[in-house]
Amino acid sequence: MKSIAVFCGANAGNKEVYRQAAAKLGQLMAAQSTKLVFGGGKVGLMGTIADAILGAGGEAVGVIPQSLVDREVAHTGLTELQVVKTMHERKALMASHADAFVAMPGGFGTLDEINEIITWNQLGIIQKPVAFYNVNGYFDKFMELIAHGVQEGFIKSEYTNNLIVEADAETLLQKVRASAEAFSKDWIDSERI
Repeated sequence: MKSIAVFCGANAGNKEVYRQAAAKLGQLMAAQSTKLVFGGGKVGLMGTIADAILGAGGEAVGVIPQSLVDREVAHTGLTELQVVKTMHERKALMASHADAFVAMPGGFGTLDEINEIITWNQLGIIQKPVAFYNVNGYFDKFMELIAHGVQEGFIKSEYTNNLIVEADAETLLQKVRASAEAFSKDWIDSERI
């Protein structure tokens, strides 16, 4: 696993624990030589995780639409910054660059991005790990909603079995790495059939 797309808030939230968690994840990714792929912003948790990984000697690739560059929210100190026209292009390019996906606390954009990846896995468009960095229990209610969707017959339970939910950054990365290896093995085995 060479790269992880991290979806997270353009805001930092109102508790210091979110910024601390973003910085820790970035530092751990750098220590494991795992490249960050993210939305390219210098603000909020996006800026925090990018600064952390870069400060620890790691790589950060940002993908940002021109409209956000025009608003002066692009991070200009990245390993690489790719500017695209639309949000759809942004998500597709991030997905192509990433071996796995992690959602950190964030707003509607974060939820949109991670749900699209879950859907792509469900439809077989991609086969990559999806994880939720559940800092301060942020995703607890969302996981309850997913469980409710299963109970009510709108979500098949097999589509939720591979979702990783973890509050500890180190454990999260271990589980994502193990899941990526399992996905890779399954893909290799299916290619032999």
